[in-house]
Amino acid sequence: MSSRPPSAPPRLAGYEYEKLLGSGGFADVFLYRQARPQRRVAIKVMLSTVLDDSVRHQFDSEANVMAQMSTHPSIVTIHQAEVSEDHRPYIVMEYCSRPNYGVRFRKERITVAEALRVGVQIAGAVETAHRAGILHRDIKPANILVTDYNRPALTDFGISIAAGQGDDVEDSQGMSIPWSPPEFFADPPRADVRSDVFSLAASVYSLLAGQTPFERRGQRNTATDLIQRIASEPLPALNRPDVPPELNRALSIAMAKDPAGRYDTALAFGRALQQVELSLSLPVTQMDVLDDRGAAPAHDGDDDELVEHTRIRKVATVDPETGTGPGGRRRRDPYAGVAPALGAAPAPAGPASWSG
Repeated sequence: MSSRPPSAPPRLAGYEYEKLLGSGGFADVFLYRQARPQRRVAIKVMLSTVLDDSVRHQFDSEANVMAQMSTHPSIVTIHQAEVSEDHRPYIVMEYCSRPNYGVRFRKERITVAEALRVGVQIAGAVETAHRAGILHRDIKPANILVTDYNRPALTDFGISIAAGQGDDVEDSQGMSIPWSPPEFFADPPRADVRSDVFSLAASVYSLLAGQTPFERRGQRNTATDLIQRIASEPLPALNRPDVPPELNRALSIAMAKDPAGRYDTALAFGRALQQVELSLSLPVTQMDVLDDRGAAPAHDGDDDELVEHTRIRKVATVDPETGTGPGGRRRRDPYAGVAPALGAAPAPAGPASWSG
C-alpha cells in the first residue's frame, strides 16, 4: 500500500464503487460491483496527477499486454479498458478475493508443496508471455494473486517490455529491488527472459523463507544494502528441514549472478520444480503454455523422452522432465559449474556452492 492518500474513486457507468483494494506509484485499485453481468471486479485507475505521456502509454500498454495474455489460467483476466469522465484511464480486471502472496509469505508458513505448485503454474504464465515476446520485469509475491479457485494468477505487467528491447532498458522505475536480478542494476541495465526466471525463483524463495532472498534479519536492509547483496553475496540456502537439496539447487541455478548460468527459459525452471515434486512423491503440477507459433519447443537429443510428455497446441500442457535420456542414459548436467550436482564432492568453499 502506498503512503500517499488514495485518489477518489471515479464514477463509472455500470459500476458501483465498494472499497479501495490498494495503491501504487501511478494508480489505485478499487473494488467495484459490475451491474451487467453482475460480478465484482477490480478496477485499476491512473492518478489524475500523472501527466507524463510515457507513463500513460505504459498504462495503455499494460492493458493491451494483459488482454493478450489473459486467456492463460495463471494470468489475471482483463475485461475492459476505458477512460473515465474525469479523464483517468482505467482497466477492469478479474477480482481475486483471496490474499496475494505478498501478504501471505510474511504472515504464514507456506508449505513446500504449495510453493512448488505456485512456481510451476506461474512459470507457465511467464513462459507464455515470453513466447509472445513480452518480459514482465516485476515478478514478485505481491503480483501473484489468488483466484476464488485457489489458483495463482500473475498480474501487473505495467513495466513489461518487448523481449527484443532488453539490452536497452532505460527506465527502471517501478522495479521491485528485493526480487530483481543483478543485471537490472548494471550500467546500462539489461533484461532478458532469464531476468524473469531470476525474479520468479526469488518469489518462490520468499514464499518458503518468509522473507526476501537477500534480506538479513537484525541488519540494515536499505535499497543500497539489498542491491549490493544481490550483486555480490551468495544466495543463502533455505534452512527449513522440509526443503530438499534438489529445491535449494534449482533456486541457486535460477538465481545465478550471471544470466548465462541460469535456466534459459521459464519452462526449464518450471520443469526443475516439477522434478522436485517428483522427488518428494508429490502430485506433479501441470504447466500450461500458450504458444501461438504452433511449433514444438526446441530440444536437444536428450530431451526425446520429454517430448512424449509435451503437447503443443493452442494451450500446451507440459508434463515433468524425467531427468534421463533415451535408454536410461543420464543427461549431461549443464549447471554443474553453477551449483554442484547432488551427491557430488563439495566445492572447496562451502557457502559458495550455493552462490547462484
